[in-house]
Amino acid sequence: MRVSEPDSRAPAGGSTRIHVVSDVHGNTEALARAGNGADALICLGDLVLFLDYADHSRGIFPDLFGKENADRIVALRTARRYDEARAFGRELWAGRDRNTEILGAVRKQYAELFAAFPTPTYATYGNVDVPDLWPEYARPGTTVLDGERVEIGGRVFGFVGGGLKTPMNTPYEISDEEYAAKVEALGPVDVLCSHIPPEVPELTYDTVARRFERGSRALLEAIRATRPRYALFGHVHQPLVRRMRVGTTECVNVGHFASTGTPWALSW
Repeated sequence: MRVSEPDSRAPAGGSTRIHVVSDVHGNTEALARAGNGADALICLGDLVLFLDYADHSRGIFPDLFGKENADRIVALRTARRYDEARAFGRELWAGRDRNTEILGAVRKQYAELFAAFPTPTYATYGNVDVPDLWPEYARPGTTVLDGERVEIGGRVFGFVGGGLKTPMNTPYEISDEEYAAKVEALGPVDVLCSHIPPEVPELTYDTVARRFERGSRALLEAIRATRPRYALFGHVHQPLVRRMRVGTTECVNVGHFASTGTPWALSW
């Protein structure tokens, strides 16, 4: 396999080219172009934009409560004052139907984002996604996988969606045991695709948020045991390193799509 920057040219005869994105966070315009020149698109989740930590005026939260309140909750979370952030959130939601308002906003984003997926797309969930809604919006040509494998161009790709439990309490966080069971169900694959990274400090530390995000020990153990060619993931937006080897496996963070609009390309 070889790695290159994406372009608009069709793949050469006899070759397979895949574009990979993660952490789309509402970048519908770039998502509509992400499959150009590729045989397939892979999306590793976090389609929804709830709150943009770089621009506090963007996302569901500021749409509902305004930029000033978004500034405050980002400051509390960045300072790891999670109890205060939750209390502030409860104040804002007092007297409002939280589930109805958030799901309505998520549905609006999903309608636009799923319509932008090219055919074929292979996708899994991020930790801020709402899996129960995906069947309503995934059109023919979009295959959703979680704890499942698929063959693309003669290579086996395994997908594990969601994140692990954190104080942030995002919509799709599951226990370590449930996550490990999904990883184990994959068995050996050529390319291991997940939303969160394996539990490696260099891959889980966010240099802007100045904290370690949760990575998966089960993913790391699977990489060491089964030695896939690649492990692809997102979740950490500004990692200490974007790629490194674990044994013979090339681990690559592709979670820069929201800011760059550029997919990561893999061809063989």
